[in-house]
Amino acid sequence: MSLTRARERWVRTGGVELCVAELGDQRLPTVVLVHGYPDSKEVWTEVAGQLSERFHVVLYDVRGHGRSSAPQPLRGGFTLEKLTDDFLAVVDAVSPDKPVHLVGHDWGSVQGWEFVTVARTEGRIASFTSMSGPSLDHFGHWIKQRVKRPTPRRVGQLLGQGAKSWYVYLLHTPVLPELAWRGPLGRQWPRILRRVEKVPSDGYPTPSLPSDAAHGAWLYRDNVRARLGRPREDAYAHAPVQLITPLGDAFLSERLNDGLERWAPGLVRRTLPAKHWVPRTRPDQLAAWITEFVHANEDGVPLGDTVATGRHADRFGGQLVLVTGAGSGIGRATAYAFAEAGARVVAVDRDAEGAARTAEMSRLIGSPEAWAETVDVSDEQAMEKLAEKVATEYGVVDVLVNNAGIGLSGSFLDTTPEDWKKVLDVNLWGVIHGCRLFGKQMAERGQGGHIVNTASAAAYQPSKALPAYSTSKAAVLMLSECLRAELAGQGIGVSAICPGFVNTNITSTAHFAGVDESEERRRQKRSARLYGLRNYPPEKVADAILRAVVRNQAVVPVTPEARGAHLMSRFTPRALRAVARLEPPL
Repeated sequence: MSLTRARERWVRTGGVELCVAELGDQRLPTVVLVHGYPDSKEVWTEVAGQLSERFHVVLYDVRGHGRSSAPQPLRGGFTLEKLTDDFLAVVDAVSPDKPVHLVGHDWGSVQGWEFVTVARTEGRIASFTSMSGPSLDHFGHWIKQRVKRPTPRRVGQLLGQGAKSWYVYLLHTPVLPELAWRGPLGRQWPRILRRVEKVPSDGYPTPSLPSDAAHGAWLYRDNVRARLGRPREDAYAHAPVQLITPLGDAFLSERLNDGLERWAPGLVRRTLPAKHWVPRTRPDQLAAWITEFVHANEDGVPLGDTVATGRHADRFGGQLVLVTGAGSGIGRATAYAFAEAGARVVAVDRDAEGAARTAEMSRLIGSPEAWAETVDVSDEQAMEKLAEKVATEYGVVDVLVNNAGIGLSGSFLDTTPEDWKKVLDVNLWGVIHGCRLFGKQMAERGQGGHIVNTASAAAYQPSKALPAYSTSKAAVLMLSECLRAELAGQGIGVSAICPGFVNTNITSTAHFAGVDESEERRRQKRSARLYGLRNYPPEKVADAILRAVVRNQAVVPVTPEARGAHLMSRFTPRALRAVARLEPPL
């Protein structure tokens, strides 16, 4: 989309004219988006379009950028004090009677920290969402603490951030940055963003980039050394703050935010597996988090009552997670774990009642929204309809957990073609359908995601009693490895989870080939009793799944026996093959 449908106005302040764009209903809460360096307001196009459905959205070109005029002279024209004057002038023009919700990225966030900590803006800001831009005052105190009390860790943090800040030193040099931006760097910048940051080139950057970047060098020259050397002692936020940290940011260390709660009590933290330019690469997630934070502070509800506080709440809050086989066992525990972390959950199972119970409990334990869907994952057409419905009604899935599976035991010679078809249809084709349909949606959206496929320790641990089941899970493991390689360049992670003996109902419903019904029931009860004695809870597997997504792990054995078998498969495969010949205790 573009900003062509936005309403424009011009705001005069401090000798410059600021180009201001507005979207949405002016009667709704006002959200002000402030861009960074070397951007213009168009960096927010996708985020603004989504927010405008619920809010009055305001964007403006910072002085000297986009269609706003530049101060004369440039030197001294970009101080934080003058930028605060600009912000107040815009806010007075677009929302004279009510405070606004401020969102800043990069230097827009640096400015935002100034706005939310100076006395003259108090009462004009209802909330502040910061991403990829620290307060220069907080940064100055962070440096001083590590210089005064150096430890190996603190020195390493200083050196690490110093290396990431290489461009700041260059921007302080005279003339050189202007020549580079108006010359080869300005021409190559769109290509650099596409290649390094995977930023789509749909109307961004704008043609004003060379002059924007040349003017914006004075943001650094007018402010950085002065504030880092003499940081304010009273830089406390007078409005609620949400911090969104891209974990792959090439310019800012995550450690820079350590101790930030001192300056912003009640700080809400979010993390994203993304690089620096998240307004362009992750607009859906940003819009969801901004919406949630604005609503929380508009309604006057305490943050703890509206924002998830689970172990991984900073990572999954507001994300859409779909779990198959969610009616019981590992699938249900996984849905609950994501719900506790604040994710929106789609619980899928062929057992309608089980899926409904999972969705209902997910809402009770923290999921802002949860839905139940009844689908047989082996049914290709049913899965296609599910994928279409989810995308249309709930959105593109951020995390897909292909967990549905069935058990099958018995020798190869006793396993019928019907047995093979049934186990492969669910355990393998169910995973293929999920990866193909929902993975394609993730890739087309272009904002990353993660796929988790539940395999098994049986995938790499041969057994004379599980030839069909082990084959299906080995195929899932290899599919996951191949898909991980294919989708890595699109920011989509793929993990294979390989549990060992977990106390679920898969044993009591498993089919035993080559025996009559009474013997099958006896073996089901026997295996269920053995798994019960082992008593490894599915909640631990769910925790491993969330960790795998957070850490983007490839293969995750779960349970001690699964980890042991994995090591044996790599280092002592002959011993593992000998174990495979043993008779199972059934």
